[in-house]
Amino acid sequence: MKEISELSFPDNLRYAKDHEWVIADGDTVKIGISDYAQDQLGDVVFVELPAVGDTFNAGDEFGTVESVKAVSELYMPISGEVIAINDQLEDLPETLNTDPYDGGWLIKVKPADTDEINTLMDSAAYVDMLESDA
Repeated sequence: MKEISELSFPDNLRYAKDHEWVIADGDTVKIGISDYAQDQLGDVVFVELPAVGDTFNAGDEFGTVESVKAVSELYMPISGEVIAINDQLEDLPETLNTDPYDGGWLIKVKPADTDEINTLMDSAAYVDMLESDA
């Protein structure tokens, strides 16, 4: 595992305490897992994602990521309806390890309330949380 200082936390993303990230893209939101999360998981071998059309509240479990070490739940950082899933992860789950922010996004959501994004941490606050938990 890497040191926190060796990991990437883009400033244009917002982060949840459960290590998911979000970025607004027009009227939709893209969701994935942070570089820290993929580093802690180790080699990802399988990703289970919801179906398009499923709706979730913030904090709901929406899928799982399985690595050689463990299975970890994915939690919705905001409420909304799933409008797309990253089909590439079915055949290439290791993309989460190599590219957690661009190619490794998990789902796209139509948010129920875009203001929920503002309740999430910016990169500095997320790094502070990680360092205080270390």
